[in-house]
Amino acid sequence: MLEATPRADALRQDALSIALRHAPSDGLHDGKVPGLQLIRASQPAQPLPAVYEPGLVLVLQGRKQATLGTEVLHYDPLNCLLVGMTLLPVGQITEASTDRPYLCLRLHSSPTDLAALLLDAGPSAVRPHPHGEPPRALNLAPVSTPLLDAAVRLLRLLDEPQDVPVLAPLLQREVFYRVLTGPLGPRLWALAQSDSQTRRIARAIELLRQRYDQPLRVDELAAAAHMSATTLHLHFKQLTAMSPLQYQKHLRLHQARRLMLAEGLDAARAAQHVGYESPSQFSREYRRLFGSPPRADVARMKPVAGGQPAEP
Repeated sequence: MLEATPRADALRQDALSIALRHAPSDGLHDGKVPGLQLIRASQPAQPLPAVYEPGLVLVLQGRKQATLGTEVLHYDPLNCLLVGMTLLPVGQITEASTDRPYLCLRLHSSPTDLAALLLDAGPSAVRPHPHGEPPRALNLAPVSTPLLDAAVRLLRLLDEPQDVPVLAPLLQREVFYRVLTGPLGPRLWALAQSDSQTRRIARAIELLRQRYDQPLRVDELAAAAHMSATTLHLHFKQLTAMSPLQYQKHLRLHQARRLMLAEGLDAARAAQHVGYESPSQFSREYRRLFGSPPRADVARMKPVAGGQPAEP
């Protein structure tokens, strides 16, 4: 884990200094490094349904929690979060202030890049998987000093954009190599193995994301995952805490919210765009998920996220 040493403290302060410069206001900040985002918030928040994309989340300051089904994971500067597939948990910032805002970096993971990394590293680089432990798509582990060091060098590229094309891919690869050789190695290995249960469900989720606005056909999802419909339903719920139908509904509502926030669509047009035939049904289900009717929710979110929800 991250040792209490001058080296670790210096790395964390360096990372925080860079992040504060490149995320000067609350919300989501896309930097000059592809696949790297910074997220800032100046106050704690109420629990809110969120979309977590595959990748690694490193908190630099503050604290947050993610609830997926009955499981609650707390992550902070000592613990990183590995997201194995697109998930729809409830997120909540629990520690943040104007003087000490919540700050985190999110690094996207590509199955293709992970597969190439695993091929080069080989199975001997991965720690043995705990016997009998079920697969999980949302995982927490202590931050090691080598992992933090690689992440800080990646962050420094925000101040050195001329080096990004050459060095960013190498440093991103090193970050995930540090994950691979740490406690989360078995989880990362499962994400890149084409025949793993985790990767099969991820393919079903990808199909759902491509066709979220269309009627759900479980046989297509099962075929994409190379599973029977019964097996798909069982493992899908185990990894996402939802049935495929619930997942699709939540995905539609999140997408409608994004369209209203980022593109200015009204509720009726957003509902139609994501596949709802009944505006009243859309409004009921939206309020049930987000706690407010569409118009009130969008009015509340716009000043906070600048039209773009910031989630991990």
